[in-house]
Amino acid sequence: MDNKAAIAMLAALSHERRLSVFHLLNGSGATGMNAGAIATALVVPPSSLSFHLTHLEQSGLISSKRFKRQIIYSVVPERLTHLVLYLTTMGAIGNPEFYGNISDEISGLIKSTEKNTISG
Repeated sequence: MDNKAAIAMLAALSHERRLSVFHLLNGSGATGMNAGAIATALVVPPSSLSFHLTHLEQSGLISSKRFKRQIIYSVVPERLTHLVLYLTTMGAIGNPEFYGNISDEISGLIKSTEKNTISG
């Protein structure tokens, strides 16, 4: 990943509506959602949603595929993983303490999420 790609993804996620769309699609997993379902879930006008979906897709964070007469949108998990790795690698260069702290934080977050998923 290069700076240009990272900036495009961060810019796409820097808008509240796009971040909401991304969270919703991330929760839908590989199945994804059609634009109508996304618009209904987030109470977003279709024209506005189309703009935000295009922005997220151009950044590479989501993809679309045609299924019959619908377009299904889903998150591209590898792209988010690459972004996180890119950002953490940048901070870790010349600073091994940083990587250890990030690693501990991520492990704690995963454990917390798993605990909430199992109990909730």
